[in-house]
Amino acid sequence: MKHPIVNGFVVVGAVAALLAGFPVAAVLGAALVCWIILRVGVLMLGGLARPIPEAPPAGELRKVKIAYRCEICGTEVRMTIAPDEDPVPPRHCQDEMTLLAPVDGL
Repeated sequence: MKHPIVNGFVVVGAVAALLAGFPVAAVLGAALVCWIILRVGVLMLGGLARPIPEAPPAGELRKVKIAYRCEICGTEVRMTIAPDEDPVPPRHCQDEMTLLAPVDGL
């Protein structure tokens, strides 16, 4: 029982429905559906509550020479240090920036 509150809500609701005179089969079906919905909701919220992973140690950063351009506004960014040699492109104007051809590599 990882989430006893979810189970408690379902049991209390089922007992209340039975005392109100609803058929047993309908109450059990509704209790099962309610439990599934609540369980999925709690698991989804738990997934959002995970902490941000720690930044890599300073010694593990690699030197890179990559330039990106925002296609919407034209802003250019030069990345000099990244956690890996092929980093994810930065975002600007709510969109990923495009990789510019390196001048040194031509």
